[in-house]
Amino acid sequence: MSGSTPANAPMTVTHYRRFERTDRLLHGFLMFSFLGLAFTGMPLLFSHETWAASLARIFGGFSAAGNIHRFCAMMMITVFVIHLSRIAQRLFIRKDLAMLWGPASMVPQPRDFFELIAHLRWFVGLGRQPRFDHFTYWEKFDYWAVFWGMGIIGGSGLVLWFPETFAHVLPGWLFNIAMVVHGEEALLAVGFIFTIHFFNGHLRPEKFPMDSVIFTGRVTVNEMLEERQDEYERLVISGRIDELASAAAPQWIYTLGRSVGAVAVTFGLIMVGLILFALLTK
Repeated sequence: MSGSTPANAPMTVTHYRRFERTDRLLHGFLMFSFLGLAFTGMPLLFSHETWAASLARIFGGFSAAGNIHRFCAMMMITVFVIHLSRIAQRLFIRKDLAMLWGPASMVPQPRDFFELIAHLRWFVGLGRQPRFDHFTYWEKFDYWAVFWGMGIIGGSGLVLWFPETFAHVLPGWLFNIAMVVHGEEALLAVGFIFTIHFFNGHLRPEKFPMDSVIFTGRVTVNEMLEERQDEYERLVISGRIDELASAAAPQWIYTLGRSVGAVAVTFGLIMVGLILFALLTK
């Protein structure tokens, strides 16, 4: 269907809206806070490495890096709390139960398993490419990996940040566990975000070198038809497709998004290389 035009779409429609402004802003703050946490946290975790000391000096030393780390942590916790508040509002105030189950829900469903199998078969030439709806199985995997990771890293980080406060309610041995969990989970998160998430979002052949959707909030008509066939047909049948019609985002948003995304991907891959070097030469 590449290069085709949706039969029922107005000819002036060039894009469809996929993410609201609030979603994009929260993702932007999440991205900045995660990069800050990774680049100030990894030097502490690999403090025996020469590159870790050099990286810490860029931030003004280990002490200053720690302060930046805690500032970024507060930013990420704020994003997480706002996200949870929006979920609660949709669920308990707007009674939007479709967020729990259905084609536009982030909750894993049997369809995701079958799409995964079909996708694997397509990879090796044993079947047709599966059709997807609003969220694919790998997008849900990315979301839930980050969701639980933020809870685990954030919770253990607060315990380590305010030990005297938590010592009133927690036994001492839990602080040792929090120390291990915080470092290991952070290492896992850095590895996941800077490889799997970056590949899924920007580096896979269909999107290389950059998918701008999280910056512009819009997908082209052809992207909708090629990547979200079931969503497009569902919206046409329900008569809601015109509600999402949009013009292209201003050019400066594309330029800004590609520039910020390129910097994030480049520095993320460099960090993965430094971590692998430290682990392989340990």
